[in-house]
Amino acid sequence: MQPVVLVTGASSGIGSALCKRLLQEDAGVRLCLACRSMQKASATKAVLLAAHPAAQVTLVRLDVSSLESVLRAASEIQRRFQRLDYLFLNAGIMPNTHVNFKALISGLFSGKAVHMLSTAEGLITQEDFITADGLQAVFETNFFGHFILIRQLEPLLCCLEKPSLLIWTSSSNARKSAFSLTDYQHSKGKVSYSSSKYATDLASVALNKYFNKQGLYSSVVCPGLVMTNLTYGILPSFFWKLLMPIMWIIRFFTKTYTLTPYNGAEAQMDVEEETAETFYQKLLELEKHVLARLNAPLSPK
Repeated sequence: MQPVVLVTGASSGIGSALCKRLLQEDAGVRLCLACRSMQKASATKAVLLAAHPAAQVTLVRLDVSSLESVLRAASEIQRRFQRLDYLFLNAGIMPNTHVNFKALISGLFSGKAVHMLSTAEGLITQEDFITADGLQAVFETNFFGHFILIRQLEPLLCCLEKPSLLIWTSSSNARKSAFSLTDYQHSKGKVSYSSSKYATDLASVALNKYFNKQGLYSSVVCPGLVMTNLTYGILPSFFWKLLMPIMWIIRFFTKTYTLTPYNGAEAQMDVEEETAETFYQKLLELEKHVLARLNAPLSPK
């Protein structure tokens, strides 16, 4: 049986590079690109088919910042496929990012320069906003929309005879200090991206606890610092041109500077199981609340 692979955020950056790698490894996979923009998704599909004319590539519209879109996409995916072998949870945003130039300059001349540039700790903040679902945008897009997608697709993912795998795109910027169980949507903080990525790390641990016995396994990958649309949006393009020679030099000293989406698509965890369990229970309560508001069923399994 040909493996079925679904990739969210597949129209650009790591998602697009990942699709190229998947087809290079096995041109026989049934690949589904789950993207917000069908125009960009179609362009990515055309590039993939140009390199692999016989490949089976399909598209589904998915905006993980909208629970209605997630539910529609999940229904469509269940109509098309009888199972999912791999689900890459890659879509994400980093909106309204600001750089602390004072911290950047002082950090360059400190003993923590490599750590600072590898993790962006203390360097960047985000101005988050509220979605139509009443949730923090970064939390919903980077994490919770994917969580609901998993829950809705359980019938396709849980099979003891043929296990499936979830692969979350985390980040070297995922930090325990940025996350709080009392504010897991990070509505009161300024490092929502870091918090959302740490949430994926926690959820992966909890999902393994509850679903391994059903044939579903979860893993987290950290692509390192990759130059994608998210990264280029932090600073003006001319600034990146000045930094790139320095970044290539730093790459010799740290493994997290993968730089290109292709390298980042090739595939850290500082989480406590107790925290992961508490967070998971909070997610189940939030899931029940938001789906009731949408008159949508819980996990169909």
